[in-house]
Amino acid sequence: MLYIGIDTGVNTGVAVWDNRKRSFVLVKTMKIHEAIELVREAAERYKHGNAERLVVRVEDPRQRTWYGTERMSREEERKKLQGVGSVKRDATIWEDFLQDLGVGYEMVAPKRNKTKLTREQFKRITGWMPATNEHNRDAAMLVFGL
Repeated sequence: MLYIGIDTGVNTGVAVWDNRKRSFVLVKTMKIHEAIELVREAAERYKHGNAERLVVRVEDPRQRTWYGTERMSREEERKKLQGVGSVKRDATIWEDFLQDLGVGYEMVAPKRNKTKLTREQFKRITGWMPATNEHNRDAAMLVFGL
């Protein structure tokens, strides 16, 4: 089975985990339209006679209730909440896209994912040595070990 993790946002984190090989195929950050195309291509490969399955797991900020804005200036709070609205919109786009595509998917609450790991923590836990950033590490943790 192939699992694809998606961390929504302007910089979309994407990770592909092959559970037969027990390893990542990809851990990368890309634009949302590139990530959508990657998922569409994977779905097409799995629809044409491939016995394996595909599951996409998307971090869903719509399920988050706390944003840590109580100690911010009004301007900082406005910018933070504007960003929150953007990633919530992205989660809605992903959910609509995955429903229409007809693949298995799960919208995952941020509290159900191990996020904000440092590079060193991520390497130690996963064994993935290539360079990473916060976005693709968060995506990777959505699918690691499944």
